[in-house]
Amino acid sequence: MADLFPDDVPQAPAPDTPREDAPLADRLRPASLDEVIGQDHLTGPEGAIGRMVAAGRLSSMILWGPPGTGKTTIARLLADSVGMRFESVSAVFSGVADLKKAFAAADKAAEAGQRTLLFVDEIHRFNRAQQDGFLPFVERGTVTLVGATTENPSFALNAALLSRAQVLILQRLDHDALGQLLDRAEALEGPLPLTPEARDALVASADGDGRFLLNQAETLYNAKIGVDGSGPLDPAALGSFLQRRVAVYDKDREGHYNLISALHKAVRGSDVQASLYYLARMLTAGEEPRFLARRLIRMAVEDIGMADPQALVQCMAAKDAYEFLGSPEGELALVQACTYLATAPKSNAVYKAQKASFKSAKETGSLMPPQNILNAPTKLMKDIGYGSGYSYDHDAEEGFSGDDYWPEEMEPQRYYEPVERGFEREVKKRLDYWDKLRRERG
Repeated sequence: MADLFPDDVPQAPAPDTPREDAPLADRLRPASLDEVIGQDHLTGPEGAIGRMVAAGRLSSMILWGPPGTGKTTIARLLADSVGMRFESVSAVFSGVADLKKAFAAADKAAEAGQRTLLFVDEIHRFNRAQQDGFLPFVERGTVTLVGATTENPSFALNAALLSRAQVLILQRLDHDALGQLLDRAEALEGPLPLTPEARDALVASADGDGRFLLNQAETLYNAKIGVDGSGPLDPAALGSFLQRRVAVYDKDREGHYNLISALHKAVRGSDVQASLYYLARMLTAGEEPRFLARRLIRMAVEDIGMADPQALVQCMAAKDAYEFLGSPEGELALVQACTYLATAPKSNAVYKAQKASFKSAKETGSLMPPQNILNAPTKLMKDIGYGSGYSYDHDAEEGFSGDDYWPEEMEPQRYYEPVERGFEREVKKRLDYWDKLRRERG
């Protein structure tokens, strides 16, 4: 490290200044947190990051969000904002040896009174043992860990690591945020050679990814479209030039978000004809079919749920069929799934149950389940009562014991209330019958 830092003391690096020939996305990288677009809920004065920066103290955190939403940029700016030394590793390119070097450098910096922010890109790609290796350095404050991931931290990261870091969720960039990015690009490079409709289509094609949007804009600048006097591109010409299907907006300029909202509402309202129309509008305009498959799956669980459990099966099969066939053949599977959803009985009982149960879980914390339903794999656990008095339902009359499965400190709750429609009508009959047996058996 002596070659890098005077007097053998690691120092915070100066902010990177991109070369003039650097990619557009690098040249437009924010120089301060207040220049970050689309993440005000985190970086604003009332956001978690804004508050930490104002206090001058950072805690370890995991930045979770889609690609191109600013995770790496925020990490670099965080170090600058509080005067910390910035160290970066990538789980894609780094191994144990690289981590050891990073921790050794952080230890050396700490001895000189310099705190280190260790940014770990794609942290979910480290295996469980490698993730455990961060713990001692985080616990003793050698580094403040800032990890970036596109995967759900609940599944991708160790519970021990999650308990020592705050998970902060970055939002996909919406239409306005992406528009601001293009405004910055045009302020630097000049107006894009696009009609207003094509500009909207370019924004929609990015699907929330700011880096992708700027790369597409740079392609247009490099090609010097319009320099020969041919005029700006319309949506169709834009899609042809970029060789990427771009949503075409009609004369009313109804955009990507309006159309997907209309599709969702039509399906929820059981209007199969309108549902097919809006699905066709998006597919023929060049919308990404996988995006529509994801939204159809969401509709299946949010608006139909247990009223017809086959709705989710149909949507997953349509997604698989599209992946297998590709376009345009696979799009017929999406049309079938949409038709199934629009004509299925509707219920949001599962959706409401999720919201209510999640709220209850957060409010009640870590209440222990009753001891009689806990397994007792060791003698000690058995001696202190684990599993004692458990009623095995298959041995009970009608296969139903009617036991109380709730924590002793908590009254039984009702989250799921099935409706009198579709398959849920039968589910409701079962629940009502079991409630009757519980009352009879005390």
